[in-house]
Amino acid sequence: MKQNLQELREKVEIEIAPIIKEIDKICEKNSKKVLEAFQECHLQEQHLNSYTGYGIDEPGRNKIEEIYSHIFKAEDSLVRAQLISGTHALAVTLSALLRPNDTMISITGEPYDTLQTVIGIGKEKSESSLKAYDIKYEQIDLVENDFDYEKIKERLSTNDVKLVEIQRSRGYSTRKSINIDKIEKVIKEIRKVNTDVIIMVDNCYGEFVEEKEPTEVGADIIVGSLMKNLGAGIATSGAYISGKKKLIELCAERLTAPGIGKEIGPSLNQNPLFIKGIFFAPSVVASSLKTAVFASCILEKLGYNVEPKYNEKRADIVQTIHLGEENKLIKFCQGIQSGSPIDSDIIPYPGDMGGYEDKVIMAAGTFTQGSTIELSCDGPIREPYIAYMQGGLTYEYGKLGIMKAIEFMENT
Repeated sequence: MKQNLQELREKVEIEIAPIIKEIDKICEKNSKKVLEAFQECHLQEQHLNSYTGYGIDEPGRNKIEEIYSHIFKAEDSLVRAQLISGTHALAVTLSALLRPNDTMISITGEPYDTLQTVIGIGKEKSESSLKAYDIKYEQIDLVENDFDYEKIKERLSTNDVKLVEIQRSRGYSTRKSINIDKIEKVIKEIRKVNTDVIIMVDNCYGEFVEEKEPTEVGADIIVGSLMKNLGAGIATSGAYISGKKKLIELCAERLTAPGIGKEIGPSLNQNPLFIKGIFFAPSVVASSLKTAVFASCILEKLGYNVEPKYNEKRADIVQTIHLGEENKLIKFCQGIQSGSPIDSDIIPYPGDMGGYEDKVIMAAGTFTQGSTIELSCDGPIREPYIAYMQGGLTYEYGKLGIMKAIEFMENT
């Protein structure tokens, strides 16, 4: 089996070589964007220093937020260690921008599991959800993996919706992730009928996958986690919110306190990690994409249904593998864990997790707990038993991890 698998690996690497070359081209363009932001924002050695206590008007923190704004072509940004996760940043943003009796609409169908709890539409109920504060929620489902443009325009033409939410990545669903071209098109269509509605994009897993970001094509505000793409496996905490200045001010006041906003918030020695994280992010995202392309190609050749296909245009770093059986899902995730640099001898099993309705298995032998830009794999224990794989700090380590997972699944 190992002999045949090694031969298959060599054939796959030859077949995917043109795709790898295209990923490298995008990586270079995004690297140029980051380097120019560092230079034009005049990043200096002093900005690597951090404050404690209140962190009043901290220069390094402020410079990092200026760099993020430059990269995303946004008016302002909030990049903080106090934002614990992508879900936390989304919760802060929605709570900041919505008031009782306001209406928000998801136009990418059902949101990710943990965001359902934040909104108040999942089975798990919380007295702190948006719904508990009389904020109304509606959704418009995708049609054949694209926006339902006419239905969206019809609903928004009434001008009684405060916020539109677009989830770029697929979450634990079988739909395709949404690329920048589609986001740009739907924003243009929305603006034909409604110029005031806030357009928010959940940008998790999508940063630096393409040459543009949602704020460059008309989104008012974007949200993401530094435990994913932009942290590059270097940042050990944090998340970001970028967009229009008045919206960022509201988010800052929700995170800290009214009247204080962005002025406080010590970086607590995170500045060098945040700066190095965003600097390496284009390269690490490229490695994650290459790992996903390799996994997609080799697993399809082994008879599994994969999405995206290895040669499809990608909108995020997530690769799904339809395994069809609970045992295979568990074994594949356990194989990913065994191919990890940390806790490779730990065997993960499905369990209950806050914010998720089904038991979930998560494999991530990562340097930073929960860092899904490092090679990781997870999935809910429900039909059709899909593994959601992402990350890979380097392509070489990514390939080794995938090969280990395949051997583990096929031979145990």
